[in-house]
Amino acid sequence: SEMYEKARDKIARFINSETEEIIFTHGATESLNLIANSLSEELKENDIVLLSEMEHHANLVPWQIIAKKKKLNLKFIPVDNEGNLIIDEELFKNVKIVSVAHVSNALGTLNDIKNIEELTHKSNALFILDAAQSIGHIEIDVKEINCDFMAFSGHKMLGPTGIGILYGKKELLENLEPFIYGGDMIKEVSLHDSEWNDIPWKFEAGTPNISGAIGLGKAVDYLNKIGINNIMKYEEELTNYLIGKLSKIENIKIYNPKERTGIVSFNLKNIHSHDVAELLGKEEICVRAGHHCCMPLMKKLKINGTVRVSLSLYNDQKDINKLIESLNEIKDKFD
Repeated sequence: SEMYEKARDKIARFINSETEEIIFTHGATESLNLIANSLSEELKENDIVLLSEMEHHANLVPWQIIAKKKKLNLKFIPVDNEGNLIIDEELFKNVKIVSVAHVSNALGTLNDIKNIEELTHKSNALFILDAAQSIGHIEIDVKEINCDFMAFSGHKMLGPTGIGILYGKKELLENLEPFIYGGDMIKEVSLHDSEWNDIPWKFEAGTPNISGAIGLGKAVDYLNKIGINNIMKYEEELTNYLIGKLSKIENIKIYNPKERTGIVSFNLKNIHSHDVAELLGKEEICVRAGHHCCMPLMKKLKINGTVRVSLSLYNDQKDINKLIESLNEIKDKFD
């Protein structure tokens, strides 16, 4: 129990929040579902929820379901052909909730979150940040970002799978209804009524993922030891090296947003992304291919999917050189 709660403290310090503002979940998907369902209690017919066209299905599908049930108005920040959000202040007028990704998991776009936050709060709306793809790669300070809620996953920051976090401002969490009911989230129960526990336990029904939480705390220790600014600098250098090398390959389409992280998506002309990934896999090079749980984004870009390279602090230039060599061999085979 001590190690479990100490992990909560570590995570709170990592994102500069208060300890009671950290809720353990099974991942970013559960975190986003939790907050979407809890907030939906306050929404009325025709209320506007603003997302973006690059959202992961975990930040899209819950709102689709809620919008149909409550007859809400879903609107979307558009994306250009290189994966940049096209921010228009008019979109934010009369919105109730804005929920967007910090970084696109499909294209690596680093979104202008401060601008989105300011426009959101100017409309007196709530701002939810999906930080699953930025946590562990970028320094995140929830007080500086001023998001009302934030979701992320442990396995995206070198922690175990099956553990995630929902951050929420204390005053907002205290007034929200829980999403999952059962043991440990209650203070008093009778046959016909229940009183909820204090935050964060009000949102943590059932037996917690104790080992996952402790493991996530250890991942935070590891990242802190290396230094998040050192990681940011290293991954930026590696990303520039990768894009420089990829750019020399003939008949390649690289999706290159203005601001980006270490996720790089591309396609080789006339070769399906799944074929590329399969052949790279045989060379023990791990990439992902397909729609990356972002089908609407792929339809907007008029493609079936991309090959996605995800760089992290454990990669180096040798990995990239091997990737480039293998990509050239794949091109030769298909030619």
